[in-house]
Amino acid sequence: MMNKVVPGGTPGHFTGPDGTADVAVVVVTYNSSRDIGGLLMSLRTETRDLNLRVLVADNCSSDGTLGLIRRSDPDVIAFSTGGNLGYAGGINAAMRRAGDAATVLVLNPDLRVEQGSLKTMLHRLQASKAGAVVPRLLDPSGELSHSLRREPSIARTVGDAFLGRRAARRPDWLATSDFDAESYDHPHPVQWATGAALLVRRAVADAVPWDESYFLYSEEVDFFRRLRMLGETVWYEPGATMTHAGGGSGASPELNALLAVNCIRYIRKHHSAAYAAAFRGAVILSETLRCWKADRKGVLRTVLNEQLWAGLPGPTTPTPLEDFPEGSVIIPAHNEAAVIARTLAPLAPLAAAGAVDVFVACNGCTDDTAGIARGFEGVTVLEIDQASKSAALNAGDAAATRWPRLYLDADIQITPAAVRDVLAALAPGGLLAARPAVRFDLEGAHPLIHAYYGTRRRLPSTHNGLWSAGAYGLCKAGHERFAEFPDVVGDDLFVDRLFSPAEKAVLNVEPVVVRPPRTPSAQLAVLNRVYRGNTQQNRAEGRRSTARDTLQEVVRSIRGPLSAVNAAVYLGFAVAGRRGAAPAGGWERDESSRLPATPGQDSP
Repeated sequence: MMNKVVPGGTPGHFTGPDGTADVAVVVVTYNSSRDIGGLLMSLRTETRDLNLRVLVADNCSSDGTLGLIRRSDPDVIAFSTGGNLGYAGGINAAMRRAGDAATVLVLNPDLRVEQGSLKTMLHRLQASKAGAVVPRLLDPSGELSHSLRREPSIARTVGDAFLGRRAARRPDWLATSDFDAESYDHPHPVQWATGAALLVRRAVADAVPWDESYFLYSEEVDFFRRLRMLGETVWYEPGATMTHAGGGSGASPELNALLAVNCIRYIRKHHSAAYAAAFRGAVILSETLRCWKADRKGVLRTVLNEQLWAGLPGPTTPTPLEDFPEGSVIIPAHNEAAVIARTLAPLAPLAAAGAVDVFVACNGCTDDTAGIARGFEGVTVLEIDQASKSAALNAGDAAATRWPRLYLDADIQITPAAVRDVLAALAPGGLLAARPAVRFDLEGAHPLIHAYYGTRRRLPSTHNGLWSAGAYGLCKAGHERFAEFPDVVGDDLFVDRLFSPAEKAVLNVEPVVVRPPRTPSAQLAVLNRVYRGNTQQNRAEGRRSTARDTLQEVVRSIRGPLSAVNAAVYLGFAVAGRRGAAPAGGWERDESSRLPATPGQDSP
């Protein structure tokens, strides 16, 4: 039996893993760096009345969420799940660390808790003898959020299909959401509510683990249903108020397709095959009525074709660390505060586990690149005064002791699986040099950039060299081809030319994500630098220009009118880039692609 609420918190502080806690607060994060600080701040006011143990399960965010929490809120038990396990998987992972708390509070990271709300919810839990309690939710403007729900049914899905949020006073059997204002004015039992905030008795939480097969969406309706199947009740408490920003999972046709499919999966789990077939028909009707909307593109097709369901967003499993090939990752970084967190996020678990050594070589930084990098457990930060990529690479080599070595641009996105495969390919007796495949993220780029990279992807030479991917690896024997990195523009081209085709390879593994420049002017600036570096190295080595070879490749890539237009755009950029390849002073790079919390990197 749960103890009564007794004031006993340590104001402003959370309880550690070994202390006594009234409530274990579980938060699942994924790229939540903009929101999590506000939630934690609001929770600290609740410690005047209660002992709170706060657990944050981070699903491998790429925006530095985990490092931010560890720096700003060290009394929070924050950990990486090792992959993107989804909402249910993150909750279950946190529950395994909840300790002896008598109750569990599950919160979205984009919530703000009004002072006194947790104590009020605990009182309602005790007074009602409920299994769970949900609060009143407001939107950021202070308006009531209709967070209460009714059990999904065929009739309600049809009603929602035709009326949506209109006709709010329609009968209960025609609406999944509860739009009745009176329902939000007083405490009462409900069937279920949005999973943004719920307080659960610990015995119930332990008896009803969250179903991880949903990944995202429908996991909360399934949780509440199984809770009710145990004979427990769910109560709504309007005296507890929280503000919910909403949209934390993002919005896209792909996620909307997952939402629709998971509704069908839920009904199939808890109803007969005949009922589930009719319910699917209601979902098809709903999507047919909305298929003209941009955010519903392809949703109807996915609902109709079950073979497509396997390709919907799902959990990414942690990369096994057993037998992970050893090695070092060296990341030169000059004023990369905007992007370094997303680069380190997938690497930090490897570094923390000792699977690989990760070095960030900050060169001439005047921003917080070093501070952000130090927030990642296991990452070693080097600082040199000179703003020089080659100097940073050499500093990383001087500090590293393990081979092989992966050299990574600071604005790149790479998976642990790709790191593993590159290091494995460079094991003794294998290749001397290698890089992973590459994928260009062109979202938001100018149409001319799309045309340029449409041709670039078809050129064989771009798939054979170590250059322009922002990542390449060397084994010890390969590195012995040169003493140290020279002061040249294009270290990847320099390395590529040291090896014959038999000694190097572009590996068919999970690709790194390259974020090219967004605008034509930014692309030209990058090409100016690239061609200047190529000319510099050609002259030093007595090589001829590859312009004629590139022209022949481009012409051979033409397959029709569209590819001909793309080829013309490519050649236009190439000519303009070569003409503008005059020496320039100061640090050069593309800034248009260095946007926070957006995966990828720039590339020539």
